[in-house]
Amino acid sequence: MFGHAQAVLFDLDGTLIDSAPDLGAAADQMRTDRGLASLPLERYRPMAGAGARGMLGIAFGMGPEHPDFPAMREEFFRNYERRMTQLTYAFQGVAELIAALQHRGLAWGVVTNKSMRFTGPLTRAMPLFAGARAVVGGDSTPHAKPHPAPLLEAARQLGLPPAACVYVGDDERDIVAGRAAGMPTVAATYGYLGSNADTVAWGADARIGSPLDLLPLLQSGRTA
Repeated sequence: MFGHAQAVLFDLDGTLIDSAPDLGAAADQMRTDRGLASLPLERYRPMAGAGARGMLGIAFGMGPEHPDFPAMREEFFRNYERRMTQLTYAFQGVAELIAALQHRGLAWGVVTNKSMRFTGPLTRAMPLFAGARAVVGGDSTPHAKPHPAPLLEAARQLGLPPAACVYVGDDERDIVAGRAAGMPTVAATYGYLGSNADTVAWGADARIGSPLDLLPLLQSGRTA
């Protein structure tokens, strides 16, 4: 299943990079701009994978049904756009993982629900992504994950059948999308997992507790 992979596709936030500090800071600025007390990053981090919805939920207890949500979301987007890479960094081991994949001749890419408004500038700004052969955002196709369309588009960009691509992500939506696309899936359990996340129940073909744990899977083809 893994030993015959020709490419690895990754989710972005919570899988390759820790963007929680910049996401949280963008939302927290909205609080302090309104004279509210700052909240610690630890409050924001578990919801970083949920983007604006998660950050505004923590900062203001506000959901998408609130009448002010669209305006607040755009304010959050503008704040985040100004600081996307100030505090964001690759998780420990990611740079080594990417280097090892490239050394083995495996193609790699990114499939995220983050819109290309942010995904494009962010990946261009971080040297880590210079070798990515596919970058697919949440609005690159008509449907975002858990729909398989973004993963199928990434496979198309790579010129590979979906079954030759492994998909790695830290959210159940990633695993659902990967399975629907016909890709072997790996759950990254070090990412932005909610306190009640049951990664076993996601049904991934394997789980990894750190980025470098992926390499033995690809080498041996065994599941974990």
